[in-house]
Amino acid sequence: MYQDITLKCKDCGEEFVFTAGEQEFYAEKGFQNQPQRCKACRDNRKNAGKTAREMFVTTCARCGGEAKIPFQPTSDRPVYCSECFAAMKAAQ
Repeated sequence: MYQDITLKCKDCGEEFVFTAGEQEFYAEKGFQNQPQRCKACRDNRKNAGKTAREMFVTTCARCGGEAKIPFQPTSDRPVYCSECFAAMKAAQ
């Protein structure tokens, strides 16, 4: 029913393929227009307004390994690495 279509990105000018699967997805969502930008330009445009999240490095209270967290740790509460946090959550 759908066939791959080669389109030209309006930002970078490169050609990209609008696949049959993508066309089917667009149709299911009710989108009527074809994409005007390639995947890389769409991603760049989507992420342009986002600021990088500051990560803090601390020691895991359970295993003693390095834990990278998106908030400033305080000494009154324990902080866990991703693995230990997931294991504790699964044990509940």
